[in-house]
Amino acid sequence: MGTIAPSKRVSTSPSFRYFFLGFLISYIKRSGAYLTAQESDRVINLPGQPPSPSISQFSGYITVNQEHGRALFYWFFEAQSEPSEKPLLLWLNGGPGCSSIAYGAASELGPLRVGKNGGDLHFNKYAWNKVANLLFVESPVGVGFSYTNTSSDLTKLDDAFVAEDTYNFLVNWLQRFPQFKTHDFFISGESYAGHYVPQLAELVYDRNKDGIKYPLINLKGFIVGNPITNDYHDFTGIMDYAWSHSVIPDQLYHKVKQVCDFKLFDWSIKCSDAVNQVFDKYSEIDIYNIYAPKCLVNSTNSSAVSKVKNYGLRRTRIPGGYDPCYSEYAEDYFNRADVQTSLHANSRAGKWESCSDSILRTYNLSVFSVLPIYHKLIKGNLKIWIYSGDTDGRVPVISSRYSVEALGLPLKSPWRSWFHNHQVGGRMAEYQGLTLVTVRGAGHLVPLNKPGEALT
Repeated sequence: MGTIAPSKRVSTSPSFRYFFLGFLISYIKRSGAYLTAQESDRVINLPGQPPSPSISQFSGYITVNQEHGRALFYWFFEAQSEPSEKPLLLWLNGGPGCSSIAYGAASELGPLRVGKNGGDLHFNKYAWNKVANLLFVESPVGVGFSYTNTSSDLTKLDDAFVAEDTYNFLVNWLQRFPQFKTHDFFISGESYAGHYVPQLAELVYDRNKDGIKYPLINLKGFIVGNPITNDYHDFTGIMDYAWSHSVIPDQLYHKVKQVCDFKLFDWSIKCSDAVNQVFDKYSEIDIYNIYAPKCLVNSTNSSAVSKVKNYGLRRTRIPGGYDPCYSEYAEDYFNRADVQTSLHANSRAGKWESCSDSILRTYNLSVFSVLPIYHKLIKGNLKIWIYSGDTDGRVPVISSRYSVEALGLPLKSPWRSWFHNHQVGGRMAEYQGLTLVTVRGAGHLVPLNKPGEALT
């Protein structure tokens, strides 16, 4: 047996040792700084939270524009197990002007759901943080707890403005939580987030190509539910769905077909009047879940869902599910001073609202279609899912099917049923670069109406 050679001692110069020591001290300081920032955002003793299971959560503000004093509010839940191994999922709600805290986090896919009349929180056993680290952000500024110190910002809101702010939010949030920088990253959302999500994905995709100017964000794909996608297909689908589901009479349906050209960005007066009549019929029921009971809280305002040129996007309460008044409870809860203190939030002397009517009225709806972005990102090999609750009248499954058909993608796997607990959960079809899934019996807010199916 041979002898073991003695190890050679590597000599280092004093200058190298000083450089290494300086680097180490700098690294420790940076690590300490971000850990301190994280811990200052940790949520403990959230009022009404059940004592178990344990939930690791953080919330607070991320500045997106220093000069204007713009900051977006977030609520983050680590995955229930092995968070270091799970992907990072950003969730956005739509409106425009609706809160991802009220809807996504506290009513749909977050681990904590607000109880009746803003009382105790309840653990959601179908929370998506079973499979991912969940990040909710209130966007754009003016929604929920998010704010700007420059009031003129609120007159400039459009899709490009929102995408830029949300991108800056992501970059800065990942500076505060650098342990997630290398995780697989997905963007998700519903309704008008059908615009927000693909446009943010496109911005991340484009900037990832310039690694010198921009940090790499490990984007893998996006998921959108009952998404606003293309005005022509969306509104054609609304009318076809309303007629095929006996919401409107034949005469009104044929009138809309006669006087409306949904390929136009600006409609004629006759078309607007006819579409308003359709939404008036929908105001009698819950347009977001046509077979569910309406919320009767503040029922004098129930007609607010109608009246076009706000595109029927106004949403003052969560529809459907076992309790259609859910957003009323969210407003009761998040307006509590003890809740805001625990969440490091500030309503800035105003009432926190589930949806901001002022944002909805002033938002510049300038983008007709996001289908070109789908083509681009499919070529970029991103994973894309569209899912649709099939009892939604506002962004019906027919609208999503029309939009997918318009993409002209090759079919990989034909239309078929998928199952949940031995029952048909919905249907699905796989295309080259995109998967379309329906959720049977779910309305506009799939994770609220069908939580088990949504998690599946």
